[in-house]
Amino acid sequence: MSCGWVKSLLVSVSQRKPLEPEGEQSTFNRCLTTLDLVALGVGSTLGAGVYVLSGEVARDTAGPSIMVSFFIAALASIFAGLCYAEFGSRVPKTGSAYLYSYVTVGELLAFITGWNLLLSYVIGTSSVALAWSGTFDDLIGGVISKFFEENAAMGLAGLAPYPDVFAAALIIILSGVLAFGVKESTTINKIFTAVNILVLLFVIISGFIKGNISNWQISEETLLNATAELKNLSSTANLTSVYGEGGFFPYGFTGTMAGAATCFYAFVGFDCIATTGEEVKNPQKSIPFGIVASLLICFLAYFAVSAALTLMMPYYMLNEKSPLPVAFEYIGWGPAKYAVAVGSLCALSTSLLGSMFPMPRVIFAMARDGLLFKPLTKVTAKGSPAVATIASGIVAAIMALLFDLDALVEMMSIGTLFAYTLVAVCILILRYQADPSEDTDLKFKSIKKFGFLNPPSSPTPATSRTVKILTMISSKLPVPLPFLDH
Repeated sequence: MSCGWVKSLLVSVSQRKPLEPEGEQSTFNRCLTTLDLVALGVGSTLGAGVYVLSGEVARDTAGPSIMVSFFIAALASIFAGLCYAEFGSRVPKTGSAYLYSYVTVGELLAFITGWNLLLSYVIGTSSVALAWSGTFDDLIGGVISKFFEENAAMGLAGLAPYPDVFAAALIIILSGVLAFGVKESTTINKIFTAVNILVLLFVIISGFIKGNISNWQISEETLLNATAELKNLSSTANLTSVYGEGGFFPYGFTGTMAGAATCFYAFVGFDCIATTGEEVKNPQKSIPFGIVASLLICFLAYFAVSAALTLMMPYYMLNEKSPLPVAFEYIGWGPAKYAVAVGSLCALSTSLLGSMFPMPRVIFAMARDGLLFKPLTKVTAKGSPAVATIASGIVAAIMALLFDLDALVEMMSIGTLFAYTLVAVCILILRYQADPSEDTDLKFKSIKKFGFLNPPSSPTPATSRTVKILTMISSKLPVPLPFLDH
């Protein structure tokens, strides 16, 4: 009796969702074009990191070879993006990695994946809103933070120093915009993305005009002198440079690879395109093109900005928190920092929209499958999942208002790696999964010697079982992750 109950439980949690469920009809409006998807992917991926990350990685990890780091990171990202692109064309439904795991692996892992995605999106939304609030507060001289620190300080462990009302209000306003309509929110995203790209073009052109190629050929003697100045020493005898050995690869190829591990997370965000499967006019064409095109545009932007930045200023003199304004001060173009500030706020705005856009769609997909409350599946006449959008916005606003997210943000990296790995495994399983309509009755066939050298030309139940077993075995093997030490 107990064995039958356990078997029934295992069967229920491992059941897969059909690719075309009977009676399931989409309630979304197919109104998005390929350009909308490209702008959405670029906006959510090309966030404020392009204004900060280049300086941090170039100064401490890779030096001028940060361009190579971005190239390696882009290669890894494009492979992940191709997995999402194939799923987006083969399963043009909303839900992203949650849905992909549901149709290939089963309900239990899909449930875990869905909550992993929701947690990542909520933390991402709250952290970007806090960054937007902090950037704006810096521009106006810290008026907001001073007021709340004096009048509403909390001072409790795990909570923020003060309630960030501005960040919470920003999330609520954008939730209202997203709930109003899909087409309207993507139009706003295109405007902010265009401004961001124009500012980055200004940065790139300025860097190539005022740059100096000698900043890619800094000698070790110069770095020793800079180290002595940093440590307030009068002599460089028996001194080791903290800025590497000079040249284009001052920290060696190891530093370039460590920089690539950090730069990989600069390409996170394109997966929001995969949640629009039921809102795109031609998902089989637009989703793959949107993912690949947005990653290519983001790579070119990161590559060119990092090149311009390291040409404008020696990498060891870069400011980690605001490299571009300091670099413009260095070349004598101080007022350009205001253009950088505008671009940074636009980048944060598109990044915030990009992290909020997929969240209600994953909630909608889980609610439609019965894993969350049914009222979350309500869609407005304009095709927006309004209830899920407002509910997720309120949760993210509360987190931005009260909590210190520094520790939680680090967990997002683990969640992102989990989602990317799962999608890659699921696409492998889907390719070798037999057609459900195929006759699956047990048939005895003679096994030929060395038959594994001549696999079947189309998927069969045997190929499906083989791939699942091999992926389970490979997932148990220890994989060294040296970049986690950096």
